[in-house]
Amino acid sequence: MFAYIVRRLLVMVPVLFGVTVVISSIIYVAPGNPARLALGEGASPDAVAALEREMGLDQPPHVRYVEWLTNVLQGDLGTSIQSGRPVAVMIVERLPATLELALIAMALTLIIALPLGVISAVKQYSWTDNVSMLFAILWLSMPSFWLGLVLIYLFAVRWQFFPVSGRDGVLFTLTWWSFIILPAVATGTPRAGLLTRLMRSSMLEILNEDYIRTARGKGIGERAVIYTHAMKNAMIPVITLIGLQVPLIFSGTVIIEEVFAWPGMGRLLVNAVLQRDYPVVQGTILVYSVIVLVSNLLVDIAYTYFDPRIRYD
Repeated sequence: MFAYIVRRLLVMVPVLFGVTVVISSIIYVAPGNPARLALGEGASPDAVAALEREMGLDQPPHVRYVEWLTNVLQGDLGTSIQSGRPVAVMIVERLPATLELALIAMALTLIIALPLGVISAVKQYSWTDNVSMLFAILWLSMPSFWLGLVLIYLFAVRWQFFPVSGRDGVLFTLTWWSFIILPAVATGTPRAGLLTRLMRSSMLEILNEDYIRTARGKGIGERAVIYTHAMKNAMIPVITLIGLQVPLIFSGTVIIEEVFAWPGMGRLLVNAVLQRDYPVVQGTILVYSVIVLVSNLLVDIAYTYFDPRIRYD
């Protein structure tokens, strides 16, 4: 297992390098001038040119990329063009909020999807199964930003159960939950629809296996058959989908953070793109990429728990 983890970590290096190349290529060819944005549309060409030299924007894109990559290898993500603050400091300030939102959204997704999928499979073609699949289809059909706006209108504006936006309170306190619950529901619920359907189909396939009939024939209780024998084996394809949902969860947080004014990396990234703040864009996406790669590694390791036949030796 240790050798496998080391190999996967080594594979991450060229992947991250490819990410930096793609992102740098896109942002450098994008229209817009950070110097002109900083000075305003009425600035003279000489003032814009002077600020470009000060920011290093007069250098060719490949020269700026090599300089940035060299600094990254030394642990320096650069300095924000607009604010002049270190990018690493800005990301560290915003990262906890994004991780909180993503983890709560993923937990909410699993809490909804796994029980509904199991119940739908056990009670196939019942009204419970039909209602669960109806909700799964509805969740799949709703964009997260639209769901977020609906939740704000209903639970924050109309009924005033939760704050409209922002983030406040100590972790896991009632105040903290009141701020995070709506953005977490908006982020996680649309992902629950696909997981519910996959969990149902996987459980139906497992429940028809011979070893399940044998377990029932031995007199093992139905609850033990479902949750000990069937569900553990049904989780194998579901874990694969969970790994694929991780980047979708983080990409969803970018939109939801803007809708709910959640002070995470998503809002930082959106503002940096609008202001053509290249170092912040590069640093933020690099951190997102690392998080996704590490999450996928953890999902692969989780396979060994649900399927002992899988070995990475």
